[in-house]
Amino acid sequence: MRHEKASALLALARSLASSAEGMTLDEMAEALGTGRRTAERQRDALYELFPTMEALSDGPQKRFRIPGGLDGLFQTPTTEELLELNKAAAALRLSGAAARAQALEALDRKIRAAMRAAALRRVAPDLEALVRAETIAVQAGPRPFEDETLIALIRQALMAMKALRFVYAGGRTPGATRTVTPYGLMFGRANYLVAAESGASQALNWRLDRMSQVTMLDVPAPPPTDFSLQDYANRSFGVYQGDVEDVVLHVHPHGAEEALNWRFHPGQTTEMQPDGSVIVRFRASGMKELAWHLFTWEDKVKVLEPPSLQETLLEQLDRVSGCHRGTAGK
Repeated sequence: MRHEKASALLALARSLASSAEGMTLDEMAEALGTGRRTAERQRDALYELFPTMEALSDGPQKRFRIPGGLDGLFQTPTTEELLELNKAAAALRLSGAAARAQALEALDRKIRAAMRAAALRRVAPDLEALVRAETIAVQAGPRPFEDETLIALIRQALMAMKALRFVYAGGRTPGATRTVTPYGLMFGRANYLVAAESGASQALNWRLDRMSQVTMLDVPAPPPTDFSLQDYANRSFGVYQGDVEDVVLHVHPHGAEEALNWRFHPGQTTEMQPDGSVIVRFRASGMKELAWHLFTWEDKVKVLEPPSLQETLLEQLDRVSGCHRGTAGK
């Protein structure tokens, strides 16, 4: 068996061992990036390697899983996997997310403790060398508020589908007590609870650093079944939510190469133009944050749509120039 096929088979075995409900043949084919017939052959090969593999009935189809996990021989992490875990923890710590960094660092220690001594000795020298040779470039920006106790309480409410009550030092009525249905947590330049106030269905962003006296109520508060936190986050260029608008950007030829390798939005499309320029299209809200970002492109990008984004850019320019006009050189 070629190395690539063996790696794919082992990756599928790990997926089947880590899934409580198992995987269908179609899900296995999707994970492998192959057709159903190939997935059937891989399943049959796994039956020979792992006789404990189970087939569970799920209506008209079957789900397959490997109970009890895999032997440590098949689970030894690679140097690259441990390195990326180390870098992810370092990136979180540098950004100010100490609580989440500690969680990854604890996971790293558990993985190393579970490794066989010979395997750990084999990867340790290369891992130490790569950790010294790679680092995270820290970008300017706010340090997000991270309160381990608060995040743990919100996660508890999310799992129990219970309401939260807190005093909020923001919004139109600072200091008011709010009762909300929690939908999820959103981490970024600032950290937010995504939640709807009691009696409402519209999700709003609540900054964690403005919440105090937070308690979980013994009141059922399940989020809407059709709510997707990822879809909600994708609506906005940043975190500010508003009217979703069609955005069209014209990237001039001297910025085209950079734009083709840049993601403005998860749902964007790019179109090369005969003159070497690029048209970027996507739908999003958060025009102020998008305007802030477009300043970093200097003269490489022109806004074609929407007018509200053009107006926001000009408004921000007026404010900055008004602040500095007549003061240059003083």
